[in-house]
Parts: sequence; C-alpha cells; structure tokens
Amino acid sequence: MTRPSRAVCVFCGSRNGARDAYRENAAAVGAMIARNGWRLVFGAGDVGLMGEVARAAQAAGAQTFGVIPAHLVGKERPSVSLGTQVVTETMHERKKVMFMNSDAIVVLPGGAGSLDEFFEVLTWRQLGLHDKPILLLNTNGYWDPLGALIDNVIAEEFAAASLRDYFVLVDDVAGLEASLRAALP
Repeated sequence: MTRPSRAVCVFCGSRNGARDAYRENAAAVGAMIARNGWRLVFGAGDVGLMGEVARAAQAAGAQTFGVIPAHLVGKERPSVSLGTQVVTETMHERKKVMFMNSDAIVVLPGGAGSLDEFFEVLTWRQLGLHDKPILLLNTNGYWDPLGALIDNVIAEEFAAASLRDYFVLVDDVAGLEASLRAALP
C-alpha cells in the first residue's frame, strides 16, 4: 500500500457531544479526507467523534494512521480494522507522533483533550516550529468562545495579533475542504 501524498491530522472528541451535527460532520470529514486521497491521522480510538471520522474515512477508501497511548487502549477501544496503529507511552508522545505524520491539523468539537491538542500545535506554530495549517471546524458555532478567548488574549497584550493568523475557523465541511485543498496543493 502506498502512502498518500498528504495526511490530515484530526483532533476531536472521544464522545459524540450533545448535537447530532457533531457526529454528522465528523463522518462527513472522514469521507471528505478519503475523497481527496488524503490519509487520516487520528487518535486510534473507535469511540465518539474520533471513531466516526475514522470509520467514515476508511469506508470511503482512505488510509488511516491511528496513534494511542497505552493507558487509553482499554478506554478508547482501538480497532484493528481502522488501519495502521501505533501505541505510545504518553499523551504528549501521541500528539507528537500525530503531528509529525501529518501535513495539516483539523480540530473538530471536543473536550479538554482536544483543547490541549489545539493549544500545543498552536504554541508550536507561534514559536516558529512549524507552518502547517490549523483549521477548526466550527460546527454550530462550537469554537466561537475559543476565538473570543484568543481575541481577548491578544487585546490584553499577552500575544501578538499574529496569533489569530495561525488558525482558521471554518463553519462547514465544504469550507474545510476548500481550505485544505488550498493549503495542500
């Protein structure tokens, strides 16, 4: 099996969330990744939005690359049917392996873990350690409070205005696809 020319890392919830739109968009993102011939890099779990993205991507023909820390193997139920998998020792190592094996970062709705993943790649970008695109799928305005928080951090002069340029909020899967296509020629 040959490696696709581009890989998209998706950080997202290990739960489905309160709205059907989260799950529907997660599946649409997986299908969109496959449609474009990209490989999905994800957290290897077969639960929540993470499982939705991976199942949809694989069902549509995408290669998948899952990364899970050993302590979550029992909780996030990695599925051997979901493509290549790597087991890491720590959460930090998981994020690093996912990041290093991707060309773009997409963040879907999620909880503290998704926020941790977003802020780590955002900080790495701010420090000049990478220039990969970071896109947040803003389903039903889910990430609006995060955008407001970043704007406040800038307004209060704890970060330069350029921080806002390091990520893009997109409202729907079509916008996400257009942004990824522009970023991954």
